[in-house]
Amino acid sequence: MRIISYRTETNSNQLAAVTAESEIYPLPFATSIELIQKGEEEGKSCLEIVLKAIEGVKALELSFEELNLQLPIHAYEVWASGVTYQRSKEARNYESKREEGASSYYDKVYEAERPELFLKSTERRTIGPNDPIYLRSDSNWQIPEPELGLVINKHGEIIGYTIGNDMSSRDIEGENPLYLTQAKIWKHSCSIGPAILLAEAVENPYAFEIICRILRQGENVFEERASTSQLKRKYEELVEFLIRDNETFSGTVLLTGTCIVPPNDFTLKVGDLIEIEVPGIGVLRNPVGHC
Repeated sequence: MRIISYRTETNSNQLAAVTAESEIYPLPFATSIELIQKGEEEGKSCLEIVLKAIEGVKALELSFEELNLQLPIHAYEVWASGVTYQRSKEARNYESKREEGASSYYDKVYEAERPELFLKSTERRTIGPNDPIYLRSDSNWQIPEPELGLVINKHGEIIGYTIGNDMSSRDIEGENPLYLTQAKIWKHSCSIGPAILLAEAVENPYAFEIICRILRQGENVFEERASTSQLKRKYEELVEFLIRDNETFSGTVLLTGTCIVPPNDFTLKVGDLIEIEVPGIGVLRNPVGHC
């Protein structure tokens, strides 16, 4: 079961459930967060709440492809994990090679008990499917970072999975690790979507395939795929460190790190189209613009 939000003919957002058979049922909740909070209040899973809500409800006479999809969850906060894949560690070390000793930091955090976690975005900074991702004006080396996102409730329980694009300015982070925030956070630098796949529908969350494509003037200039089986850490481990002595909110999203990195001589350009696909969740598409 997937949870989506789409724009109706009256220009309002409608939450809906999508079954494995691609049947679409409107839900009586204003937002995904309201749905999650309902489950928290009643001590039930989101799937139980959804199944009860769609009893006797008629499915839409529209296909998934016909919907104008919106951001599936307006998370108050989006957090991210760094250096959780071998490929990510290698990329960070390459970026920082000009700074003496900096690469050792990434080697250490890859092996350390404590993971790297940072605040990536907030509700007003996060965009959804088909909205433009922006490039920083002061960076010359920018790439998408396709990631699996965990959607958690206020207790730190994983209630679903989504796709995230954790945009990164490689030259800024590579110049100095203390510039991480500037390398990661700016206007329209984080996209989420197109759906939330409820946890009960996932047999093995370490078997997700992640595919990233970048199209330039209609031509595929980059494509790579990887698997969450390559993840160095467990999801529960990342969540435990996130919620430790920290207040987290219903519907918080935690991105779990990237396992796909374009070549070192590649940078995004205005007009590119980024596609991040995770079978079972969908395809997150964002054109590239500028602030």
